[in-house]
Amino acid sequence: MDLADRIPDWIKQKAGEAQAKGVVLGLSGGVDSAVVSILCKQAFPKNTLALILPCHSSKEDVQHAQEFAQKFDIQIKEVDLTSVFETLYIALEGKTYKDQINLCTANLKPRLRMTALYYFANKLNYLVIGTGNKSELTMGYFTKYGDGGVDLLPLGDLTKTGVRKLAVELGVPQEIIDKAPSAGLWQGQTDEGEMGITYMMLDNILSGELKGIPQEKIDLVKRKEVINRHKRALPDIFKK
Repeated sequence: MDLADRIPDWIKQKAGEAQAKGVVLGLSGGVDSAVVSILCKQAFPKNTLALILPCHSSKEDVQHAQEFAQKFDIQIKEVDLTSVFETLYIALEGKTYKDQINLCTANLKPRLRMTALYYFANKLNYLVIGTGNKSELTMGYFTKYGDGGVDLLPLGDLTKTGVRKLAVELGVPQEIIDKAPSAGLWQGQTDEGEMGITYMMLDNILSGELKGIPQEKIDLVKRKEVINRHKRALPDIFKK
C-alpha cells in the first residue's frame, strides 16, 4: 500500500480516535493544501470541508483554489478575512493598515485563518488538518498558533520534493505543482526567499545528500532546526 492509500487511512483512523465526524482544512491554491485536500476527500468523501480564506491574498491563488476544488469536487466555503485583519491591525497599532511588510503583522493572517478553521471544526465536530511538510517543519517555516496550530499533519514526514511527487500521483494540476511556493504573507513573498535556501537544496540536506552543498547552507538548516524546536513542541511545563 502506497502513501496515497496509507495517509487517508491514517486520517480516518485519527479522526475516529477523536470521535470526529470529518475534517476541515485551508485551501490556499498551493501544492501542499491541494495534496492534503485530495487525501482528506478520500478519507471523508462527504465530510471534508476546505476553507478559502483570502486576506490581502493573490487573486491568482484564490482562483487556483476555486478551480482546483471544482475539479476534484471538494466542498468549499470562502471567508474573506481582509476586513477582520484590517480592524485588528487598527486596534493593535492605532492606525490604518497600508501593506506594511513585517513579520508580526504578516503572522496575523495565518492566526486569523486558524481561528476560522477551528470555528468550523468546533461547529461540525471535525478535526483541523494542517498542510505543513517536513521541510517547513525543520526550518520552523510556519506561524506558531497559526498554520502550525492544527490537529493532524498528514505531510509532516514528507519533504517538499516528496509532496510534489505525491501531487503528480494524485493528479494535481501541473500549474499548481510548478508555481513558486509562498505562504502569501505579503505580495511577492516566497518560501525560498524567506528561508534563504531552495527546497531542492534543503531536501538534499535532510536526506543526507550533502555533496556540492555549501557548508553555510548546511549550518543554516542545523541552526534553524535547533532554534525552532519550540515551534514543533507543546509548551514546556515547569516541574515543581
